[in-house]
Parts: sequence; structure tokens; C-alpha cells
Amino acid sequence: MVRLVFTAILLVLLTACGSIGLLPTSQLVQKAIALQLSLTQQQLSQQVNLDFRGLEIKRLAITQEQPLTIENLPAFRVRGNYDLIVKLPQRQLTQPQQPFDLYLQIQQEGKTWRLLLPDKGSKDNQRIWRSYMIE
Repeated sequence: MVRLVFTAILLVLLTACGSIGLLPTSQLVQKAIALQLSLTQQQLSQQVNLDFRGLEIKRLAITQEQPLTIENLPAFRVRGNYDLIVKLPQRQLTQPQQPFDLYLQIQQEGKTWRLLLPDKGSKDNQRIWRSYMIE
């Protein structure tokens, strides 16, 4: 009986945290993926001179949200998959079931989120993070 009451209280608290914006939403994750793709797209466009007309994310599925702390602020490692549509001048490419693994961090005031990307030169035991505001 005590376990049941404790479980019920825990579920209420977790639901309450999600409703006040402390957990990443699907919309936030989609914006973070779009930001990450646009950063990659800019680099790729410059290197191979491709004319991207846009990217579209469909069927986003979050499979895991792992809370953690990065640089003394709450963060989440969010994993899942999505379908990507790449729009080119003459055609459209669809890439189904693209996996994603994002690090999202809520800022101290609790109103804004940032996409965290590990710096390419950093090692796992001492990661250096690049941070991008998600709008």
C-alpha cells in the first residue's frame, strides 16, 4: 500500500514537472534537430556547393529522455528517430528512420533551452560543449 501511494505521488510530480516546461517536449526536440541539421547543412553546402531548398522533419519519435547535469545546469540526453525530407531544386529525398541523440539544457531562469554539441576536439572524460540557443 505504501509503495502504491509513493508511486502515485511520484507520477503526479513527474507530470507536474512536464506541464511547467522542465522536460523537453516533442516540439522542442524537433526544433533542436532542425538547428543541428541547419548547422551541418551550412557546412556541407559550402564544401560541395549544393543548393538545399529546405529540410522537413516528420514522424518524430522520442524513445529515451535521460536527465543529467552538464556544467552545473540540468540537461537531458534525448534519443529517438525521425523521417527527414531533403528538398533540392529538382527533387525531394526522403530518409526514413533517422536516429538522433541530442543533449538539451534548460537555462538557469527556466525559460530557454539550448542544444549542446560536444566539441570535436574534446575527449569523453573531459567534454567541451558548444551551446546553441533553440528558438
